[in-house]
Amino acid sequence: MRMFSVFMMLMAVIYLSACNTMAGVGKDIQRGGEALENAAD
Repeated sequence: MRMFSVFMMLMAVIYLSACNTMAGVGKDIQRGGEALENAAD
């Protein structure tokens, strides 16, 4: 479980660093939340 958490944090950093606008940040955060929901199922 700890490795999964580290992986998700790394993915979040990559996604956030790729964004150029606040709208992009919002979309990336939403996708990250959806990924977590799907992983929890």
